[in-house]
Amino acid sequence: MSNQITDTAPVTEKKIVQKTVYAILFSISFAHLLNDLLQSTIPSLYPLLKQNYNLSFSQIGWITFTFQLTASVLQPFVGNYTDRYPRPYSFAIGMCFTLVGVTLLGFASGFASLLVAVGLVGIGSSIFHPEASKVAYYASGGKRGLAQSIFQLGGNTGSAIGPLLVALVVIPHGQYQVIWFTIAALLGIMVLTKIGSWYKGHLFLRAKGKIQTDEFKPVLSKKRVILSISILLLLIFSKYFYLTSITSYFTFFLIHKFGITVQQSQFHLFLFLISVAGGTFLGGPLGDKFGRKIIIWISILGIAPFTLALPYMNLFWTSVLSVCIGLIMASAFSAILVYAQELLPGKVGMISGLFFGFAFGIAGIGSALLGHLADVTSIDYVFKVCAYLPLLGIVAGFLPDLREKKQKT
Repeated sequence: MSNQITDTAPVTEKKIVQKTVYAILFSISFAHLLNDLLQSTIPSLYPLLKQNYNLSFSQIGWITFTFQLTASVLQPFVGNYTDRYPRPYSFAIGMCFTLVGVTLLGFASGFASLLVAVGLVGIGSSIFHPEASKVAYYASGGKRGLAQSIFQLGGNTGSAIGPLLVALVVIPHGQYQVIWFTIAALLGIMVLTKIGSWYKGHLFLRAKGKIQTDEFKPVLSKKRVILSISILLLLIFSKYFYLTSITSYFTFFLIHKFGITVQQSQFHLFLFLISVAGGTFLGGPLGDKFGRKIIIWISILGIAPFTLALPYMNLFWTSVLSVCIGLIMASAFSAILVYAQELLPGKVGMISGLFFGFAFGIAGIGSALLGHLADVTSIDYVFKVCAYLPLLGIVAGFLPDLREKKQKT
């Protein structure tokens, strides 16, 4: 790795402060791609698992709930702990949990073993995200929105590729073929071990006081910071509750409404997820340039016209609207996360764990509730109800503009 920093590397302070370490950013983004690719195999397998084990929509919801719960509850604690006691190789250990979970997923024989498998994948995710996000922050060279977008781009690209690979490899040949995905986990362990070496060297230089940061403390009262964090979490709720309706149930919606095959439905899900990847890359740099508040506001509230129209369209326009929703909505998370990190400088791991964990937790709870709603009503009704969630984006107007606060300090 060309820009690797070790304990003994003769790196100048100027390089560390002013230069974005793109080799590390793209490496951690690639690791994020592998991690989220493996995660995305879980919802992509739902049609096959539902058929193989005669599962109800409620049971599908509980599978997602188990995964998202294990992926969410631990994250703030992992982030808070590693803020105090950094563990440069912890995300490689997290990938080991994912490796075991994916292996078990290929050999699962019933509902209980499926829950254990997805739970292990969730634990791996909860260990991976806080420290990986911190690496992106440290390698940003001050371009935090761009760095977070590069990091998120990897994850969302992996989430898009996963369903496509499942449709091509697993659906035609059976659940056991999931075992091929362990190759991605093994590759992830190797990449993360290399990144851990750079991270260890970077932490050494920070501890020696050889790195100056450009962190600032916004001129906000504690009450205003708490209110702002609460608003951001509400926006995460809106975004991820709606997002889980797509990732968990969009294929069922398309199959039920338009009579297409499982593989065809996975292709439409891929289009949505790849648009999410594209939108993610735009959100961070636009937030750096124009301010994160306006990007957050547009990306949540701006999708409302499309979500409200989607349940009533034909197949072509349903697919077009889903792509528009993915592009606009995805720009939110990078801006929200960096905004929150700037609200509480020095708490990067804790904030990353809190927001990633809350996002996964909301997605898990949402999937379980929406699965039950689909059982008692219909899958069409689920999408009609969820269409109103983006209207919550209006509360972004109450966020302070941190860019103005920074310029005044």
